Amino acid sequence: MLDIVISSREAQIMPGFSVKRILPFQLRRMVGPFIFMDHGGPISVPASTHSQFDVLPHPHIGLSTVSYLFSGEITHRDSLGVEQVIKPGEVNWMTAGSGIAHSERFEDPNIRAGGQLEMIQTWVALPEKDEEANPSFANFKPEQLPVFTDKGVWMRLIAGEAFGEKSAVTTTSPLFYVHVELDKDARFGIPQGYAERGVYIAKGRLQVEGTAYQAGQLLVFKQDTDPLLIATEPSTLMMLGGEHLGERYIWWNFVSSRKERIEQAKEDWKQGRIILPPTDNEEFIPLPAGNSKPAGGPPPNALS
Repeated sequence: MLDIVISSREAQIMPGFSVKRILPFQLRRMVGPFIFMDHGGPISVPASTHSQFDVLPHPHIGLSTVSYLFSGEITHRDSLGVEQVIKPGEVNWMTAGSGIAHSERFEDPNIRAGGQLEMIQTWVALPEKDEEANPSFANFKPEQLPVFTDKGVWMRLIAGEAFGEKSAVTTTSPLFYVHVELDKDARFGIPQGYAERGVYIAKGRLQVEGTAYQAGQLLVFKQDTDPLLIATEPSTLMMLGGEHLGERYIWWNFVSSRKERIEQAKEDWKQGRIILPPTDNEEFIPLPAGNSKPAGGPPPNALS
């Protein structure tokens, strides 16, 4: 029933700020179109150091970045001139396409006062026909996203289609992305009809076919199986998957089906051809040293 179990690894985004990195993994680079997944926090950001955690402007190509918060707030700014504060339960869906730069800063007064931040960030690879699409950005409020409740179960459909629901978030390939909260002893299944499916345990513990799994693990299931998830304590899950898009290369913040396109993106960033956010253009993250390589990373200094 299980194809692989991936345990998160610690990855340092910047000095003093580490995340749990789930994807890419050496033995499983993608789950459906999802090629990257980080779980940040929960962390408390001391008022004197909050600016050290800011993610300065950096570039992307060939993917959509998806930000989803459990707690805290982050301010997003990008090359399109968008400035958007994302709050818990909202979705920031930014499609890089041919190229975009964005920043993420901790400007929430509660964060500056030492409040907690916890978030999940994923990258969704684009189909080849959409890799060079014009960049775009959308924010979706919690009330725009389908919610399902049952005894001991709460579920929000972030994107795609699952459990008979369809999200308002526009996607470019068949996928699902779901936030699930389970009470102790609650039982729940996973979406059917997709070639690749995974369940990340953000908090709590699950039992599947008599085996226990814990927070920080991604359970990837074989196609056409119908597992029953049993929460042995209150648990927070992120379910994701979809149809496989084919081989992708990933280096730093660039994703493409063509290695030469990544080389072009590296040169574009070095030469300033990817525009910085107009309201956040005084500083940026320089291109790191190193050679491009297939997904399986972790890529150097990967950010979303």
